[in-house]
Amino acid sequence: MRLSIGKLSNKTGVNIETIRYYERITLMPPPFRTEGGHRIYDNTHMERLSFIRRCRDLGFPLEDIRSLLGMVEKDDHCATMRPTAKSHLQLVKAKIKALREMQRALTDILDCCSDCDTPTCSVSNALFGCAARSCACCGRADLETQTIAPH
Repeated sequence: MRLSIGKLSNKTGVNIETIRYYERITLMPPPFRTEGGHRIYDNTHMERLSFIRRCRDLGFPLEDIRSLLGMVEKDDHCATMRPTAKSHLQLVKAKIKALREMQRALTDILDCCSDCDTPTCSVSNALFGCAARSCACCGRADLETQTIAPH
């Protein structure tokens, strides 16, 4: 199969400029070039780009993808790829935990100030330091109050 860069982009869902970037950083092998300089890709390029796209969708950084591709090219067994995937999974779990904490914090801020009409306790003030547990609108003052100029 012979594909132009546009067709490769459409089939894989990877932006044309991203494909060119992957070529520049040698994540993708150089394609065949026509006499006019147009790139022509084959199935190997499409499979590799699909692999890269799937890795990116899973959040792998480019250097890990390069490492995984190197293992694929050497026909390494699953056991050699597993530590990279396992390490990435731990990172994903940590990010999920951090996102849940952010969600709780934002929910607390919004719940606390949902019907607040006072100019001293807005969402912006909450983001500048009015913690939900010390928000005057909620009638809680667990922490020392700080005077923060509204923006």
